[in-house]
Amino acid sequence: MKKAFLLLFVFQLSLICLVAQTLPPVDKSPMDMSYYPANYPVLKIQDKLTEPLVARVVYSRPQKAGRTIFGELVKYGEVWRIGANEATEIEFFRQVRIAGKKIAAGRYTLFAITNETSWTFIINKETDTWGAFKYDAKKDVIRSTVTIQKTDLALESLAMTFDKTTGGFNLVVAWDNIKASLPITF
Repeated sequence: MKKAFLLLFVFQLSLICLVAQTLPPVDKSPMDMSYYPANYPVLKIQDKLTEPLVARVVYSRPQKAGRTIFGELVKYGEVWRIGANEATEIEFFRQVRIAGKKIAAGRYTLFAITNETSWTFIINKETDTWGAFKYDAKKDVIRSTVTIQKTDLALESLAMTFDKTTGGFNLVVAWDNIKASLPITF
């Protein structure tokens, strides 16, 4: 009986060591996603949908961690992946319009060029890429410049959401004390 318990203990210890060696630690910039309409998956399983799925954004949420974000960590005038790790991706499940241009349903990478008073959002065809290291302007679908808003509250983690508007929605990106909204219409 003692041999059986000892064998079981050694087996469990070996399994724990194996699992501990193969699983990565929690990322400092965890991945998140937002939907339009908001809470789409929850509404779907509750049979409470009032409109179809139009968009989803998948992004990593870096932390401020005492750093100066805009102008230092995120350099003004340079292409930024809007987040951390993999480049942020936005998927449209139907045709939409951005700055009056038709954007086909599909998956795209979302970049931005930040400045002190405005951001230029970039929708790009290249997907499944890390950061903005291999950004190629030739693959841009559209660029749209928006005026930023300064907020009283500084957000520790980057956040993205969709806000409903008349005739469409805004993709809202907020971090630190900055908020930028990209209007998207149907």
